[in-house]
Amino acid sequence: MAVDTGKCAEAKLALRQALAACGGNTKNNAVIAAIENLRLLNPNPAPTRNGKLLDNEWLLISAPNFPGGDRLRDGKFAYTLGRLAFNMFQPTNLKVVIDRVLQPVFLLGNGEQRSHDIIVEFTTADESFPQLSGIVRNQGVCHPISDTVLQVRFTGGTLAPQDLNSMDDWQKVFGQQRQSAKRTLKETLMLGLFRLMFGLVPPQTMNPDTGEVTFIMERSPKGRLEIIYLDEELRITCGEKGTVLVCERL
Repeated sequence: MAVDTGKCAEAKLALRQALAACGGNTKNNAVIAAIENLRLLNPNPAPTRNGKLLDNEWLLISAPNFPGGDRLRDGKFAYTLGRLAFNMFQPTNLKVVIDRVLQPVFLLGNGEQRSHDIIVEFTTADESFPQLSGIVRNQGVCHPISDTVLQVRFTGGTLAPQDLNSMDDWQKVFGQQRQSAKRTLKETLMLGLFRLMFGLVPPQTMNPDTGEVTFIMERSPKGRLEIIYLDEELRITCGEKGTVLVCERL
């Protein structure tokens, strides 16, 4: 079936306008309608097999889908650090503002397996701490299980500073990562469950040169991600719980 490039361009513009009008909320009715229109125009019926289009650095242009966030007056979203990475990094209750969310996708050289990392660039927004810019990288891999669906699993994560010149302050805020740090009973029970089920190895120490702290999930759970639209400009996905994300190619 021939692709009407003019209709695709109009539909993508309509989606961008709808997202801008509602703060990136993909549950908004106008956004839902715009996405459905694009789905019907999808020029790539087998997007998971199209490595040329899949591989790239993608930028999230819809609202972040981490739980428990607050939208600020400037349109950005604020979360606790714990919400960004399975409550793995201390201090979990530190308030941060998301600057942008990236997803680099590239072939890993193992059949059709690709990276599925989620990179969150943030700035701290807590008067009790110095203002710092950092990165949370949730590391993941994926591979196609059908023409439109990817199987995804997360393997660990990294917390790191964006500016090495602020290392002294960074170490003061994030240097205490051992599990002796204060946790609620619920957090302690969840940590024990994650260790048992997923082979979780929590963060222990910080790399003194890079400021990085990491955790590993040796038996991480598997999920599915449907690609409902993909072209040279946009990628739209839908997770198992119905979460829809819209990304643009950088």
